[in-house]
Amino acid sequence: MTASAQTTGAETALEVDGLVKRFGNLTAVDGVSLKVRAGECLGLLGPNGAGKSTLIRAMVGRVIQDSGRVMVMGQAAGSTEARMALGWVPQELSIYPRITCRENLGSFGRYYGMKGAKLRGAIAWCLNWAALEDKQNEVARNLSGGMKRRLNMAAGMLHRPKVVLFDEPTVGVDPQSRNRIFEMIEALRDAGTAIVYTTHYMEEAERLCDRIAIIDRGRIIAEGTKEELVAASFGRRSQVVARLGGKAETIAAWAKRHGGHVKDEAVELTIEQAGEIAPLLDDATKSGLELEDLSLRRPNLESVFLHLTGRELRD
Repeated sequence: MTASAQTTGAETALEVDGLVKRFGNLTAVDGVSLKVRAGECLGLLGPNGAGKSTLIRAMVGRVIQDSGRVMVMGQAAGSTEARMALGWVPQELSIYPRITCRENLGSFGRYYGMKGAKLRGAIAWCLNWAALEDKQNEVARNLSGGMKRRLNMAAGMLHRPKVVLFDEPTVGVDPQSRNRIFEMIEALRDAGTAIVYTTHYMEEAERLCDRIAIIDRGRIIAEGTKEELVAASFGRRSQVVARLGGKAETIAAWAKRHGGHVKDEAVELTIEQAGEIAPLLDDATKSGLELEDLSLRRPNLESVFLHLTGRELRD
């Protein structure tokens, strides 16, 4: 059974309703509404400055909204009950470098009021979840970048929250550690945890997220599964990726004339039917361009993002 099927009818774990947050004349979050169910991973994607960070901080209760509300397991964000139901793993590492992994987790557990057998059990679970059992007595500063990241994630999970916000948890880690982090997040989701996941890596969103919400200029401009977003943006159109030899300005002009754009030195555009390819290539030849490579594929999530925002995810 897929995660999406499992969450059908599941309780709403996190709800954002008509959230507005202004900083002077700047409206950072402009009427955002979202719901995340138990056992669901929602990807929150947006270019830099789109309002993601402010929205996440409002969910945590670190930002007081001008209007609207955020509810965590039915409790107002920032309340004691909401804080105990919520886990937040920020992008910045927040571990103590001079003490061991076990001591780090013990310190964070005590912040949540945990002690005795309950704390020991939580530490054991977190070490196992993060695959750090064999490093539990290692001083944190001696860990690899990926291990530090996993320890940082574990520190936010000691109280076993029902809702977890992960803010770009794979930044700066090697491919092996990134894959382990994926497995950690998938295990949480499969156990019924509601997850909000922000990333600048589109392939991560495609692998981990049941639904995607795209935020731009403070508003949610699209929301749905990957398939729903592709269908809404492109219908049954296919994507042509063509590498052309010639002057860069001529290639860019040709791409624009046909409703496409240049990315990574290749032209990307969409067509309704394969029969449209021949006229496109004829026009390229007339423009003095030489075809070097061509592929036809269905648009993906990155295509949707660029189509809706006019920017790539890392911009």
